[in-house]
Amino acid sequence: MRHSKGIQWILLLFISFLLLSPTLTAHADGKVYHVKIENEVEKGLKAFLERAFDEAIDSNAEAIVLEIHTPGGYVDAAEDIAKLIDEADINTIAFINSKAHSAGAFLALHADEIYMVPNGTIGAAAIIDGQGNAAHEKANSAWITAMVAAAESSGKDPKYAQAMADKSVHLPKYRAPSGKLLTLSAEEALEVGYSKGTVANLDELLEKIGHSNSKIVSIEPTFAEKLARFITNPIVVTVLLSIASLCLVIELFSPGFGIPGLIGLLSFAAFFFGHTVAGFAGYESILIFVIGFILLIAELFVPGGIVGIIGGALMIISLLFAGESVVHMAYSILIAMFIAVIGMVIIMKFLGKNLHVFNKLILKDATTTEEGYVSNVNRIDLLGKSGETITPLRPAGTIVVDNERIDAVSEGSFIGSNKKVEVIQVEGSRIVVREIKKGVE
Repeated sequence: MRHSKGIQWILLLFISFLLLSPTLTAHADGKVYHVKIENEVEKGLKAFLERAFDEAIDSNAEAIVLEIHTPGGYVDAAEDIAKLIDEADINTIAFINSKAHSAGAFLALHADEIYMVPNGTIGAAAIIDGQGNAAHEKANSAWITAMVAAAESSGKDPKYAQAMADKSVHLPKYRAPSGKLLTLSAEEALEVGYSKGTVANLDELLEKIGHSNSKIVSIEPTFAEKLARFITNPIVVTVLLSIASLCLVIELFSPGFGIPGLIGLLSFAAFFFGHTVAGFAGYESILIFVIGFILLIAELFVPGGIVGIIGGALMIISLLFAGESVVHMAYSILIAMFIAVIGMVIIMKFLGKNLHVFNKLILKDATTTEEGYVSNVNRIDLLGKSGETITPLRPAGTIVVDNERIDAVSEGSFIGSNKKVEVIQVEGSRIVVREIKKGVE
């Protein structure tokens, strides 16, 4: 009986082990997604991170590690990405591998935990405008509040986050007296509770957070995503639109359709490709642009101006709403149009070119003398000939020269009828005569 009970206990333990082993195996084979946030934080980065988070959540990953190495970037892009991190139902680890400054610090504060390499830094998060100057008070105040809220949401002391964006905070202990922004080293971040630990590399981080046996899935941006990140950079957007506008202006002064027109269309195509991949532009924006372009071309064959104006307006509207920010796109379009106008002035004024495509719309034929057209008969053949007045010249009247009646005027004085006169000047149809005094040949 005892022997039978012993066997039963052994079977029970064996079955329990089998039931538990899938759980242990699952933990050992659990996935941790590894995503790098490098270079500038901009709008194209969000599309890449959305894909990474979606894949991690769909595969039931245990955590996602954001390896951050960035000098900062655009505030609106950082805010969108921060919202993505907050809403994701997955443990998010910020691994600062070197530096997380400005927008990078903001993103790190939205992660559940922060770890840093020994020489890592976090902070220096004041915002600047497009000219490199400090942003105006309203924008700066909103950004400081966002930094403080990010720290509070993860249970961190908000005064350090505020000092990263606000020069008025006085923290001399960390080299940030009034007038200087706070940047924390790895040791200092650990001291103030912003960092959970200092690790040498990703493997050490995984061991620290208990995922040394987990499967690491590294998500790399596709070529299309890399290209989209580059194209959607506001500076690149302005350059692309400027090139496109200038090339189309050059095409207006060229016969047929050549290389400038092709470059212009390729620039527009690159713009829409990048913004479509990044998720900013829909196919409706492309359709509106194509319709506008067709109407603009139709203006060449349907003169009047209305069709061209409607086409140009549709193209501008499509560009405005293809970008992530209407304001930024408006600035880019204005700059592109300004450059196009400068190019047009240079071509017309300094190179002496005319709008070739409008030749069919403009009447260029002239009734010149060289073509055989004259508005009046120029009677230069009468110059120096003598005649006789039929009527008095007061000063206009009629004379006869070689039996031909001719309307003439005196050079100023009265000349009676039946007087000898000489033609002294011919200006088109105006014949000027002078009386021939007796005794003068």
